[in-house]
Amino acid sequence: MKKQFKMVDLDCANCAAKMEEAVRKIPGVQSVTISFLTQKMTIEADEDQFEQIMKQAVKACKKVDADCQIQL
Repeated sequence: MKKQFKMVDLDCANCAAKMEEAVRKIPGVQSVTISFLTQKMTIEADEDQFEQIMKQAVKACKKVDADCQIQL
């Protein structure tokens, strides 16, 4: 399953890269791209675990930039 989410208050390209790396390590994630320019995250993950994976992705992104939010 592939979905796209809007990133709110993503401050820099370096933060986006760190978030992308952290989310990629979550079990069940097949691919992820986070674009600082478009302020969007595209994630492809196992459909049956998608909700749980997104909860972990939100936590991972908060560790990198506490102000950034993912609009689910």
